[in-house]
Amino acid sequence: MPQASGPPRTRGTALLALALALVGSPGGGQHYDYYGWQPESLPHGRFYGREPQCLDIPPDMQLCRDVGYKRMRLPNLLEHETMAEAKQQASSWVPLLAKQCHTDTQLFLCSLFAPVCLDRPVYPCRSLCEVVRDSCAPVMESYGFPWPEMLHCGKFPSDHELCIAVQFGNSKATPPPVSKICTQCEMEHKADGMMEQMCSSDFVVKMRIKEMTEENGERRLVAAQKKKVLKLGPLKRKDTKKMVLHMRNAAACPCPQLDSLSGSFLVMGRKVGGRLLLLAIYPWQKHNKEMKFAVKFMFSYPCPLYHPLLYGAGQH
Repeated sequence: MPQASGPPRTRGTALLALALALVGSPGGGQHYDYYGWQPESLPHGRFYGREPQCLDIPPDMQLCRDVGYKRMRLPNLLEHETMAEAKQQASSWVPLLAKQCHTDTQLFLCSLFAPVCLDRPVYPCRSLCEVVRDSCAPVMESYGFPWPEMLHCGKFPSDHELCIAVQFGNSKATPPPVSKICTQCEMEHKADGMMEQMCSSDFVVKMRIKEMTEENGERRLVAAQKKKVLKLGPLKRKDTKKMVLHMRNAAACPCPQLDSLSGSFLVMGRKVGGRLLLLAIYPWQKHNKEMKFAVKFMFSYPCPLYHPLLYGAGQH
């Protein structure tokens, strides 16, 4: 999993030094006061149903692995009251780290899902939220996911208040490299990875591409008439009869799979607002054992109960 620049110990020291400079020394006990700045949507002070505690960050909480500190407060700053809930919700954000959309992505998310254990809650600064949002929201939109309301940057304190500021990344949104491959074209090479993508997709189709055009910053793929629907999901007959797939934010990035439109493709996608969004595309390779296994057993694969926000493509 890509991490912010700098070794974990250095990052942890920097984060703790910042936090301690802001709020003073942490309390010595397991329980501590949790008054402080509260989001506008929660104006009445204490908003937790249980007394906050300091707990070890679990080794299987992958989002915050090597974040730079070992203890977190629970309930966290997103009102998750149990460790099981915090881990489950945090896990859906893990693939975003692999996209490397901003260096402070992990810092921002972990400040909410696994906030550092101090004598009071310390939220991320609004500027930290904004720079991560401006860099990562376009990636999320490519998969049909808007920036969530729970991370609305207006909820967080301004920089002159008590908060965690931009640390390891640039204070401006990070533009994606021109040569960076389109997110939809990052391929998994193992069956498990493909089946995880299938779990998160509304539909899976084997098809040929009749035509590809570019318009308004996205690619538009028109499927040939003959196709095989492997997972129907919410698709209606009209969706499959004249199938048009949209690749958001993909007009300027390379997609090696689409350099040639000959042959068949395995495509996965979501239906969002009446449009079919392409989330992943593979050249169909009938002799590829991993692909054959994924297609054969995709319905018996133990899909998670939640839907990951993004795929983990690129974590090879």
